[in-house]
Amino acid sequence: MKKNVGNIDKIIRIIIAVVAIYFAYNGGFESPWNYVLYAVGAIMVFTAVMGSCPLFSIFGIDTCKIKKQ
Repeated sequence: MKKNVGNIDKIIRIIIAVVAIYFAYNGGFESPWNYVLYAVGAIMVFTAVMGSCPLFSIFGIDTCKIKKQ
């Protein structure tokens, strides 16, 4: 998988994931939106750790500053 997520983008994704999971956890399980927040948090963590975002690939976005050979 080609890396297309830069360091600042990774930090932003982790922050969004923590906030989403925090609100989902404190909201309880009464609302189906809590599951959406858990999913968003999990996807954000996964893409930050892997360094690759499928949506970035589709739209041709690359925030990674690594020089390509």
